[in-house]
Amino acid sequence: MTTGPLVIPCMRLPGAEGIHPPLQATPGSAGHDMHAAEDAVIEPGAFRAIATGYAIAIPDGYEGQVRPRSGLAARHGVTVLNAPGTIDADYRGEVKVILVNHGRDPFTLKRNDRIAQLVIAPVTTSVFEPAAHLPETRRGGGGFGSTGMRPKDER
Repeated sequence: MTTGPLVIPCMRLPGAEGIHPPLQATPGSAGHDMHAAEDAVIEPGAFRAIATGYAIAIPDGYEGQVRPRSGLAARHGVTVLNAPGTIDADYRGEVKVILVNHGRDPFTLKRNDRIAQLVIAPVTTSVFEPAAHLPETRRGGGGFGSTGMRPKDER
């Protein structure tokens, strides 16, 4: 059984005339391209919150995940600093994207350039319950790097 797409109210803010709303590049795209509502230069090693010119109303039970665009990362070393950034269902302010320039050269973007992808995903609510003991697992408390870099049969 299929249903229609999830409808996300999207409000263009003053000063964002001519800026595209979030758009799918192709019908099979998981994310919607987000566009810059301002010109900016991000120096190497610097980061900046870039306005998109839109506020959105994500329905309860969902979140917006702001993810990097692979082309910006591969060509310029530019990515979303807090990837994935989260837009909560109760947030109604302007959506901004924190970009960081890991490249060697200043990165220039213009109004309406595609800067990130927005993926809408379901959210599972949870409650943390105090416990005196946790169930045992094979891994146990092994943390960072404890499973190694190679598959077990190659070690």
